[in-house]
Amino acid sequence: MVALRISLLFMAALLLSMAGSTQVRVLSVAPEVTGTKLKTIHSPHLVVQPAGHVNRHQLLVMIPGTGGSAADFRSFDSCFAAMGYYVVTLDYPNSVITTVCSKSEDSTCFDNFRREIMFGTPVSDKVAVDSANCIVSRVTALLVYLAKRDASWQTFIQQGKVRWDKVIAAGHSQGAGHAAYMGKQFVLRGVLMFSGPQDYLQYFNMPARWQRENGRTPVKRYYAFLHTGDPFNFQYQVADVAAINHLAVTDTTMVKPGAAVRSTRQILVTDIDKSDRHGSTLGKEFTGVWKYMISSAGAK
Repeated sequence: MVALRISLLFMAALLLSMAGSTQVRVLSVAPEVTGTKLKTIHSPHLVVQPAGHVNRHQLLVMIPGTGGSAADFRSFDSCFAAMGYYVVTLDYPNSVITTVCSKSEDSTCFDNFRREIMFGTPVSDKVAVDSANCIVSRVTALLVYLAKRDASWQTFIQQGKVRWDKVIAAGHSQGAGHAAYMGKQFVLRGVLMFSGPQDYLQYFNMPARWQRENGRTPVKRYYAFLHTGDPFNFQYQVADVAAINHLAVTDTTMVKPGAAVRSTRQILVTDIDKSDRHGSTLGKEFTGVWKYMISSAGAK
């Protein structure tokens, strides 16, 4: 019955899109209908397809932060779909906050935390994620499911595997770290980090080791957007991003709401006066900043 209901929702979304080709297409897909052993954690995956008249043939995979639900990103995802990108926001196991490792005396704590959530490898004593419900498995299962029902999604799957070179990974908070970690493991089109990562080892006074390692995605394709007053410590976040990007000198650019970005730098910051400074980087007043980030990260 669940599978039937989701299939009907899918068809309804397609019919709606045909009725108005200038509108982005929005669909919710329960993880359990995309593969065996997969389960919904908070809400179904959110899938947004660009309008027919604009298509960049690139996929943005958005990863929420701790406790974040895919359903909360409809407005955010729709902005990117309006720019011509296919977008999926994942539902995944994210109940354990990343900073559980911040004061650890184990220098590999963050590395193992990221690896288990990304691949389901049983290496962390902080989380318990199996291979079926890890991020890579859930992304793959979702894209295979979509490609079987709509040919336009087939560009992102080849022989049952994700075409990572067509993927821009993005994430907020904990998700920012997952997106960056994904970039270390795969050759991605680009990486966007919002209000994160938080992978700073306070005991050792340095960014987690995985961030300093050479990755498969070129460092020029990583972009971050941070708030100077973030309660998770702006200085730690800047140090993390600098480590990921292998920056000897950390240069940031201050951006303003409603304004286009006039810069070539990869770390963008705001000091906007909001009660939720950690979530402020997801505010629609920064659509111009998002456009700069994704167009720069995904440029040919």
